[in-house]
Amino acid sequence: MPINRNALIRYTTIDRCLRNRYRKWTLEDLTEACSNALYEFEGIDKGISRRTIQLDIQNMRSEKMGYNAPIMVIDKKYYTYDDPEYSITQLPISSNDLHKLNEAIEILKQFQAFSHFKDMTGLIHKLENKVHTEQNQSKSIIHLDKNENLKGLEHLNGLYQSILKRIVIEVNYQSFKSKNSQSFIINPYLLKEFNNRWFLVGYNFRIKLIQTLALDRISSFKTIAHLKFYEKKDFDADKYYKDIIGVTVNEGLLPRQIRFWVSKPNAPYVVTKPFHSSQVIESENENGTIFSIKVIPNFELERMILGFGADIEVLSPPSLREKIAEIIHNAGENYKEMGGSNKQHDKTDPL
Repeated sequence: MPINRNALIRYTTIDRCLRNRYRKWTLEDLTEACSNALYEFEGIDKGISRRTIQLDIQNMRSEKMGYNAPIMVIDKKYYTYDDPEYSITQLPISSNDLHKLNEAIEILKQFQAFSHFKDMTGLIHKLENKVHTEQNQSKSIIHLDKNENLKGLEHLNGLYQSILKRIVIEVNYQSFKSKNSQSFIINPYLLKEFNNRWFLVGYNFRIKLIQTLALDRISSFKTIAHLKFYEKKDFDADKYYKDIIGVTVNEGLLPRQIRFWVSKPNAPYVVTKPFHSSQVIESENENGTIFSIKVIPNFELERMILGFGADIEVLSPPSLREKIAEIIHNAGENYKEMGGSNKQHDKTDPL
């Protein structure tokens, strides 16, 4: 049963009074104390009735709130706790609350790389210890996808602070395709997470383009305080990523209608987890479903399509269909007769 704020103020006030063993508390005394507390915390000055306090005491005594408070009456007039050590603030945590705490802890731990969460590290540890004590190592019911060994996470907080304070940075970056690292002067705008990887989005003034840099490819960065921060007025993250899947934005390309067929067993997965917010169903039959999305083709779209293997077929545009077909053909070549392979690596089965 939920407790509203005013009732909670009354319960805690009654609890505080009854824990004070140096004074005898009548119903009138408790009513006055609760009225004063409501005025102090909520500005309510109309007072409350004796009947309200009687109902509060009844609720506190019952299991309704989970208190089971041992409230007794002495000489048919004075209220007190039968157990001098009792308080509603010292109740054990319920099983349901423990599960919720576990979920909250797991979520908070994902953000410990940011400085504004570092102050909460002690609190998180205390929560974990409390939950551990209460639960005796009960298993978590939530598991979040995470990779604590992912490279680049050490840069998260510094980049966040640069964005927050609008400071230009110089980034040393080496893409997977490059043999050597490069240096970029970036006006950092945004940190974006996709598929368990973090990316920095910023404006490169030299090439006059928005760049997306993977944090795991950043070897180092430093702030350049003397350079004026450039704010690209028309940059809006929601609009910038509106027409793509993932993080790769191919500048200059316009969204295109992508039509694809998905086999009947796999179609429900695409229905419940759409490729993109623009996704619609064009038709369906006993063999499968034809979907369409309107996006800018990119690397992430190709990966998503290839992930379905033979259960998907790109119908249009021809350029994307041909590219996927070429990738599948090349993959098939890798699985042809082992002896005919002229590749340098050994493909023999180690088992």
